[in-house]
Parts: sequence; structure tokens; C-alpha cells
Amino acid sequence: MNLCEILSINLKYYRKKYNLSQEKFAEVLGTTLSYLNQIEKVRVDVKSSTIDKFARNINIYDKNAKIKSEDLVTYNKKHITNYTRIDARK
Repeated sequence: MNLCEILSINLKYYRKKYNLSQEKFAEVLGTTLSYLNQIEKVRVDVKSSTIDKFARNINIYDKNAKIKSEDLVTYNKKHITNYTRIDARK
């Protein structure tokens, strides 16, 4: 498994943990919906500076998170989810 696949798994995990749509989670991360979608589908390579920004922004969103950049690219079997769609337009 490569780092992009691991990042995808971890971002999906945190999105589900916070019960956010891709659109809302993209706002939290400070990126676009399109870019988050590409990351989750493992279609783009992500710069380390972007991963740093994502970790920082998750920590701003959840003051108790204490996520490091390394956490987003470290495989954790518990982060694999049967992911269901969270639709912001209910």
C-alpha cells in the first residue's frame, strides 16, 4: 500500500468520524471538493506541505485531535471503514 492510498483511508476515516460530507470536510481541510475527491479516489499525489496543512486544519476544527502529519500517512487498520455517503443536501 502506498502513501496516497493510506492518506485516502485516513482522510475518509476522519471525515466519517466527524460525520461530514466531502464538501464540508474539504472546507475544514482548506481545499476544494474536487481535490478532496481526487485524493480519496487516489488519483493525485499530495505534497507534504499539503498534508501538513490538512493536519493543522483538522486540529483547528477539533481542538482535542492532536493529529500530526505523520498520522495521516501512517497505516492504521482501524481506519478502514465501510464508508457510506454523507450528503450535505438533506
